[in-house]
Amino acid sequence: MLELYTDRLRLRSLRADDWDNFLMLHQDPIINQFVRRPFDESVILEKFEHRLAPWQYESGDWLTLVIEELGTDKFIGYSGLYCANHEFDHAEVGYMLANEGQGKGYATEGLKAVIDWACLSFQVHKFIGLCAKRNIASAKVLEKNGFQLEGVLRDNYKIDDSWIDDCTYGLLSHERGE
Repeated sequence: MLELYTDRLRLRSLRADDWDNFLMLHQDPIINQFVRRPFDESVILEKFEHRLAPWQYESGDWLTLVIEELGTDKFIGYSGLYCANHEFDHAEVGYMLANEGQGKGYATEGLKAVIDWACLSFQVHKFIGLCAKRNIASAKVLEKNGFQLEGVLRDNYKIDDSWIDDCTYGLLSHERGE
């Protein structure tokens, strides 16, 4: 089981007993407003079960890490990454926080831990972060971790009847912590 620690957080591998929180986060329309229309429970269960399987960086699958508050084990949300391009050593990062965990710097802190661990474990050259142009909070998380805006993908995906612009951010490994 993978565990990463920060001053305030523990990030750990997803377990079967995380189902209720996984379902809650993936069904919340406010949390998902910039990501997708919430899926049916059966689709979320399939995604959850897939992510419970042993993870390999080269698989191209998402590593989902549970973010918990140190000392209380209070559920905060999820962070993780996947190998977006093995040949060029690119990894895409992501995070999703419960309402109670937002606005406290947890996403920034958790993402930094994931990035530092990935640099040591997989020699990632570049990290990529995508967020909807209107998702200002997510953009701030990336920027606080040193990501730079590299472009905007106009009308990149659709939620219901609305086209969403995606901001593409990048962080070169040697730039982290500058």
